[in-house]
Amino acid sequence: MSDLIRPKDETELAAAVAEASASQTPLEVVGAGSKRNVGRPLQIASSLTTERLKGITLYEPNELVLSARAGTPLKEIEAALAKNNQELAFEPIDLGPMLGEQERRATIGAVFAANLSGARRIHVGAARDHLLGIRAVNGRGEIIRSGGRVMKNVTGYDLCRGIAGSWGTLSVLSEVTMKVLPKAEATRTLLLIGLTDEVAIDALCTGLGTPYEVSGAVHLHADYARQLIDEEILRRPAPVTALRLENFDSSLGYRADQLAESLTAFGKIVELDDTASDAFWGGMRSLSFLTGSQDPVWRISTAPTNGSKVVSALSKRLECRAAFDWSGGLIWLQTDPTADAGATEVRRVLAETGGFATLIRADAALRNSVDVFHPMSAGVAALTQKLKQSFDPSGILNPGRMYAGI
Repeated sequence: MSDLIRPKDETELAAAVAEASASQTPLEVVGAGSKRNVGRPLQIASSLTTERLKGITLYEPNELVLSARAGTPLKEIEAALAKNNQELAFEPIDLGPMLGEQERRATIGAVFAANLSGARRIHVGAARDHLLGIRAVNGRGEIIRSGGRVMKNVTGYDLCRGIAGSWGTLSVLSEVTMKVLPKAEATRTLLLIGLTDEVAIDALCTGLGTPYEVSGAVHLHADYARQLIDEEILRRPAPVTALRLENFDSSLGYRADQLAESLTAFGKIVELDDTASDAFWGGMRSLSFLTGSQDPVWRISTAPTNGSKVVSALSKRLECRAAFDWSGGLIWLQTDPTADAGATEVRRVLAETGGFATLIRADAALRNSVDVFHPMSAGVAALTQKLKQSFDPSGILNPGRMYAGI
C-alpha cells in the first residue's frame, strides 16, 4: 500500500480503507492536513487524504441547504455562499495559523470531523447542529449514510452528531450536507476596556441575557487585545470585552443603543462600526492572537460563570494568558513551556470547577507524554471503546489520536 493514499471518489476511498482493514494497516486520516498536529502523535506508515474528493454536489439557496464532498476547501464553499449572500452561520474557526499552517486551508469534511465552531455558537449552535447528513466510509471499508437534506429526519442513532468531533477515528467522511443561513446585513461591536476577568464575564452574561440578540461575547487579556484592536482605540495595553450585534441594518442602531444602556454599570462603551467589527471577529475566527508563538495552547470548555474562576486558579500556579469566548464558556489558554504544559494543574482545577480541556498546540514529545484530550470516566471510556469497535473493529483509523488504545 502506498505511503500516501489519494482516492478520487467514494468508491476508491472505500476500497482503500477495506484493503487497509484486511491487511491491518493503520491509516492517518486527513483532509488538507492543517490540523494534523492536533492530538496524540500517530505511529503509522500510511496516510489517507480526502483532498481529491472535491466539489459542491448540491446547493439550493432557497432551501438553505448545501452538499459538498469532504475534501472541498472551506474557502470554496464560503465563496459560493457569498454569491448568494449566505454563510455557514457557526463561522468555523481556523486552527491552521496558530499551528504554523497557511490560513484557510481547511476542508469542509475536517471542519465537521473536528466540530469546529466560532464565536457565533452561543447564538446559532455548534457545527454539528448544522450538519444535516453525511456519507462516510467506516473502518471496514463500508459506505454508510445518515441524515438527509432537512432537519428532524433522523430515526434511530444520529450518526451525524456522533461522527462530528470524532477527529477521523470512527470513519472517513466522503460527503457532508449542511444547513446554511442568510448573511447579516451589518455588524456592530460594543467594547468595554479594562475590566477584570470576573467583571467581564458578568458583563458578557448580562449582555446575553438581554433581548437584543448578542451573537458574539468575548473577553481578551491585554496581550491579545492589542493584537485585534486598533491602537487609536486601545491606546494602552488593557483587557477588552466585546459584544457583537448583527442582522438587519434598520434595527441595529436601536439594538446597539439599548444594549449599551444595559451595560452602563460596567463602564464607558466604545463602538466598532461594520468594517472594524468584521476585522475584529475575523481575527477571533483565525485565532490570530495566538500566532507568532509555539507556546502550548489549551482549549478549555466550562460553564460560562466558571470561566474566570478557572483562569484565576491557574494563574496562581502557571504563567498564562487567556481569551474567553462564548461568554466565558470557552477559554483559549496559552501557557509557558513547562515539562507538562501545565497539564497537571489544568486537570486538577477542572476537576474542582468542572469542564474539559484539550491540548491544541504542543510539540510531538509533549503530546505523546500527556493526555491531549480530556480523560474520560470509566463508564464513558467503555462506551467509547464499544463505539470504536462498532465503526472500526480493526482499529485502523487514526488509532490513538484521541486516546491511547482507541
